[in-house]
Amino acid sequence: MSAICLRELQLGQKARLVSIDAQGELGRRIRDMGLVPGSEVEVVGRAPLKDPVALRIKDFTLSLRNNEADHILVEVVDE
Repeated sequence: MSAICLRELQLGQKARLVSIDAQGELGRRIRDMGLVPGSEVEVVGRAPLKDPVALRIKDFTLSLRNNEADHILVEVVDE
């Protein structure tokens, strides 16, 4: 299965993080939020204009702007 951008996931889809291509402050901030390769996430909501996206990771919900989600590659997890 090939990696896609986190922004491309649909509501209710689950995926495993493959890589984060953000550098510097943005890359550090994304990793500090718990988004590290190997983590599983689920899209649990989207704002009316599709930005931001709400993700479920471990036991908490996290909101990311689309420009942040563009730096995260994931593989969809088949249920």
